[in-house]
Amino acid sequence: MNAVVVAVSLMLILSLSRMHVVIAIILGAMAGGLVGGLSLDDTIAAFNNGLGAGATVALSYATLGAFAVAIGKSGLAHTLADRALAMVGHEQASAGSHTRLKYTMLAALLLIAISSQNILPIHIAFIPLVVPPLLYVMARLRLDRRLVACVLTFGLITPYMLLPVGFGGIYLNQILLAQTADNGLATEGLSVMRAMALPALGMLIGLLVAVFLSYRGSRDYDEKAIVDKDAGRAVYSPRTLIVAIFAVGLAFAVQLWLGSMVLGALAGFLVFTLSGVVRWHEADDLFTEGMKMLAMIGFIMIAASGFAEVMRETGHIPSLVESSVDMIGASKGLAALLMLLVGLLITLGIGSSFSTIPIIAALYVPLALQLGFTPLAVLALVGTAGALGDAGSPASDSTLGPTAGLNADGQHNHIWDTVVPTFLHYNLPLLGFGWVAAMVL
Repeated sequence: MNAVVVAVSLMLILSLSRMHVVIAIILGAMAGGLVGGLSLDDTIAAFNNGLGAGATVALSYATLGAFAVAIGKSGLAHTLADRALAMVGHEQASAGSHTRLKYTMLAALLLIAISSQNILPIHIAFIPLVVPPLLYVMARLRLDRRLVACVLTFGLITPYMLLPVGFGGIYLNQILLAQTADNGLATEGLSVMRAMALPALGMLIGLLVAVFLSYRGSRDYDEKAIVDKDAGRAVYSPRTLIVAIFAVGLAFAVQLWLGSMVLGALAGFLVFTLSGVVRWHEADDLFTEGMKMLAMIGFIMIAASGFAEVMRETGHIPSLVESSVDMIGASKGLAALLMLLVGLLITLGIGSSFSTIPIIAALYVPLALQLGFTPLAVLALVGTAGALGDAGSPASDSTLGPTAGLNADGQHNHIWDTVVPTFLHYNLPLLGFGWVAAMVL
């Protein structure tokens, strides 16, 4: 039995059974290592060796959490929440006004998420800054947070799948085009946007289904829990807001200049400390509180890195790809389906679309060309196979980020409120439209 299939299946089953994701990932890695022929000692050693790969990301999210708490103390994000809350209060009798406010908020979050992939490439860094202050407004509007999770995840994934700028420039140009070219595909003159247009359309349809069908109804949350969580926030003033805007701008500038989210968040936090918005004697406790806020993301990303290393050590990732090749025969339709499903399985386990393409391209590109797929269809096939599983993976930052913001008051479950909804609304249409793209392009 293939170790990757065993490990990913066990991890998903345990996660769906409400076991903590970190424990599920560790147990899945141990089971996969043993099934893959590694001894227990070798499995543990491989897992430990892989942990370091996630340390940088974990530290980045920890410092970002501290920066987010400092922004909360300044009152910057709460000004937006207070304005929205005032609109709710003034329009108490108008359901239509509440509906307009709800969709305006969703549209704003969608635009911010899309922008975080290209215009200001900060990825999920905006979520703990923007979303927690809006939770009370969402509760008053009875807005289903599963819908918000779907909106945020769409904005985090679809831009890099379709637009070759920002993170999309890395995914489409530096990884997809480069890897397929290295494995024999003539990529000169090919349009990655045309290749990925149909898969991106599948993502859009999934979003529309979530917005207008699945989660159009209301859902109640405990407003008191949100108020209690937010009870200690500082009263903001024009001065604190100006300091906060400057700190946010500096943090983003440092991140873009040095390519380090850690240094960017630290620079912003220092602005708050030196300006007095965060008092010197409070800085230590506030920094610790902020690190706790995003600690879960850090631990999951670290554990996922160990999981991925164990899978690589078993050698069963290439054999999984090879076994799918053996099953294909001469059927183009079956070939496209199996390639996509294997990509889905790999990304669900390791949580990274960017790491999946190098794994599958070496065998899938020559095979697809041999079966008669056009170069454009090969791009669509490999690009979609890589993106499949980013939504719906318990270890993906595209699901962890939305959970970090929406669960600030403890009322949003990572697996059932983020992972399962995004899996159903995005992976299923992406699988279908990716298959169609491979067959018609």
